[in-house]
Amino acid sequence: MAHRFSFGLSRELWLVEAGIFLNYFGYGAVLPFEIIYLHFGRGFSLGTAGLVIGLITGVAVVTAPLVGPWIDRFGARAIATGGGVALAAGYAGLAFAHTPAWAFVAAALAGAGNGALSPSQSTLLAALAPPELRHRATAVSRVASNAGIGLGGALGGLIASYGLTGFVLLFLANAFTYLAYVFVLVSVVRDDVRPKPIVGGYRLMMRDRAFLHLACINVAMIAVGWGVFTWLVPLYAKAEIGISETQIGLLLLANAAAVVAAQLPIARFAEGRRRVLMVAMAAAIFANACMLVVAAGVSAVTAYAALVAAAIAVGVGECFHTTVLMPLVADLAPTSLRGRYMATMGLSWWVGLALAPTLGTQMLSLSPTATFLAAAAVSIAAGTSALALERRLPETSRLTPHPPGESAKTNAS
Repeated sequence: MAHRFSFGLSRELWLVEAGIFLNYFGYGAVLPFEIIYLHFGRGFSLGTAGLVIGLITGVAVVTAPLVGPWIDRFGARAIATGGGVALAAGYAGLAFAHTPAWAFVAAALAGAGNGALSPSQSTLLAALAPPELRHRATAVSRVASNAGIGLGGALGGLIASYGLTGFVLLFLANAFTYLAYVFVLVSVVRDDVRPKPIVGGYRLMMRDRAFLHLACINVAMIAVGWGVFTWLVPLYAKAEIGISETQIGLLLLANAAAVVAAQLPIARFAEGRRRVLMVAMAAAIFANACMLVVAAGVSAVTAYAALVAAAIAVGVGECFHTTVLMPLVADLAPTSLRGRYMATMGLSWWVGLALAPTLGTQMLSLSPTATFLAAAAVSIAAGTSALALERRLPETSRLTPHPPGESAKTNAS
């Protein structure tokens, strides 16, 4: 019974997952209000606000490949710790960003931390979990992060309604939770795995066509499923539909609640099934969610209901995609290059996130409908490409494995 309740994961992993929840609680409180804070709270133009937030992901794009060798050399825990400290400093700086120049400096620091934390955390989870349980460890981390984001977003919406003072408090609280997560990593993870180095590094990784194909697919999936619905939908909802900050926070809560409810069942559902099909299903869900956002602009009566439905749909789509993504990367990567593989996948993640606010805010100012229709088209293209990826995958990596001791399910695909 205890094993079943633990989902087969170790105590060490569960404590790290608790730290992830705390970290994302603070992040969720500021996430939907980053552009809103800079535009309405600090008086930056919409284009400048979008560029500041885009810089966070832009710097992460540059940082991610640089930290890959560091993860392989110094260990995932050490790099995650440094990333968390940089993020805390960056968001504390944004809390007091009175000028665009100050905001750009703080955003660059936060971006460097993001670029370091994302791949090192993924590498750490892959190292702490055995291969047949990596999809479950990933699923639990998704539940922890989305529960944190959802609860933080709901609380953030209430605090943001107090104006500039509320926004400042949110950014400072986010900085504190990054430091709390760092404390968990340092105190809980005893052994920082450092595999023996091999000659070749990124050159060997660049020969892995299956992995590079997967990374390109991920850029599109993240840009739509995460970037569009994190930054563009809240901005569109406030500026064009007139949704309040509290209602925007509740959209994030609905999205997170969908992930919390669906992630673990979907992780079990994935066992024994084709990984590329799971990604294609996620892409189809994202495309339909974009159409719901378009529908929200047609009728004021049903606008908020359509946005809530879209937020829930995106949450379910995220579950399908993330259940297979990082476990597949860990399967494809040689142990001595895992940090580089995770860093490169983190790079694809940040490229997708950078594209959404940087290009999306400009498109949104011209035509919201065209913006979300384009996002739907990108998602459909990504899903089609995912199905074509399967022929490049090793036979042993095409299905999500069953945990040991559990009866195999029939491959319904």
